[in-house]
Amino acid sequence: MSGRPALARLAETVRTFSTPEGAYDISGTVTAVAPGHCVVAGLSRHVRIGDFLTFRHGGTSKLAEVVSLGPDELIACPVDGASQANIGERVWRRGPFRLSPDQSWCGRTINALGEPVDGFGPLTQGPASRPVTGAAPASMLRQRVDKPLKTGIRVVDVFTPMCQGQRLGVFAGSGVGKSTLLSMFAKAADFDRAVVALVGERGREVREFIEDTLGPNMAKTVAVVATSDESPMQRKLAPLTAMAIAEHFRDTGENVLLIVDSLTRFAHALREIGMAAGEPPVARGYPASVFTALPGLLERAGPGPEGAGAITAIVSILVDGDNHNDPVADSARGILDGHLVLDRALADEGRYPPVNPLTSISRLARKAWRGDEEKLVMRLKALIHRFEETRDLRLIGGYRAGSDAELEMAIKQTPVIYETLRQTPEQPPSEDAFAELADAMKAAAGLPVAPASKERTKP
Repeated sequence: MSGRPALARLAETVRTFSTPEGAYDISGTVTAVAPGHCVVAGLSRHVRIGDFLTFRHGGTSKLAEVVSLGPDELIACPVDGASQANIGERVWRRGPFRLSPDQSWCGRTINALGEPVDGFGPLTQGPASRPVTGAAPASMLRQRVDKPLKTGIRVVDVFTPMCQGQRLGVFAGSGVGKSTLLSMFAKAADFDRAVVALVGERGREVREFIEDTLGPNMAKTVAVVATSDESPMQRKLAPLTAMAIAEHFRDTGENVLLIVDSLTRFAHALREIGMAAGEPPVARGYPASVFTALPGLLERAGPGPEGAGAITAIVSILVDGDNHNDPVADSARGILDGHLVLDRALADEGRYPPVNPLTSISRLARKAWRGDEEKLVMRLKALIHRFEETRDLRLIGGYRAGSDAELEMAIKQTPVIYETLRQTPEQPPSEDAFAELADAMKAAAGLPVAPASKERTKP
């Protein structure tokens, strides 16, 4: 019995000195402060890039992430965006930033640090924690991607069908309809859970997206929000936090939808942090670390190991000035499993969603098409291409009706295809896109339309 008080005192000592405020914890000192970052001496040999630091200011703890290391000093970017540290202030190491996701997080809205921002009280912490900068599953241990996925969006299900675990990019300029299309993906019924990362969004749009767009689907969704006025660190952390939460659900065997809007603003945040760290730009102002971080994030999505679920990722890419050769867009295209190109000309015509079926690609379409659907889609694309390439000729009266049977068919059928592909978020998801397209084309040709059937039909 005499040994118990000694053990209790030893345990209390360990608890006391294992905290950031403990006297024996390794700490450093702030030596310089600049907008967006501060310089810390005395910790360089005890931390790594990506580790978090804690310093106290005004009676509260502040977080900063290590972005650059030198032999004697390091550069850290505050998470809250304000360099509020004072010269000579002590700074403690915290280690990698970790989260403890839980099933009860569904229906909640959190910030990039995993803190609730919806006013519904604290979050229940899960039994295990995971770093937000985890590694992707080993390529040879992953399941194969071969299970078709129905999105309910006709233009996607016909021309660029998807599979569970696929990573798809939505490429478009500003104001073309990326967020609207993403909201339609969020209503897909083939997912057990959904995680939405709103990165750099307008503050007024957050509640609209969560309450109006997600609506009843919010019950199975976790929303991670970092608005445009928040710091680069929070805009960088938001997709990483969302990915860590999606990985938690995937590891429990669930099929997860991950939406990131947008990947470009994630890259912009990385660019600001890289400039603060002194990195030289290599492509239109972007440092090399940006093009390392993009695959590091996107490769974590996809199928998990045997026995786990899959993360189907839909990410939006804002192409600056409608330039699809932008460095971020170009890099993302090489990583993703397909891309939807939103055409501003189609949006100007009022055709929504303004997906261009000729330039949009799904690299896993052959695994999703069944029977003769691939041949049918190739035929439809040929008709659309013929219709579009002769548009100017027909407008100036350079085409004589009846001289080209193939073009005549394109002129008759392409407007029907376009009209069938129109779809708004308010409309219910499509049950069978091929059957609906078949019925529309038969009706336009004056053929009888069979009653609705559970079997998929083809035009």
